[in-house]
Amino acid sequence: MNLSATPPAIEADGLVKLFGRQRAVDGVSLSVPTGSVYGVLGP
Repeated sequence: MNLSATPPAIEADGLVKLFGRQRAVDGVSLSVPTGSVYGVLGP
């Protein structure tokens, strides 16, 4: 299976997460290829 020939299952660009006025994440990009499993852990 050639994963690079298919578009990503999930793609996000420039994500920002604020907690009140505190910027916790700034400009995160993520691309998950089709057929892959990813996990994101956090507090």
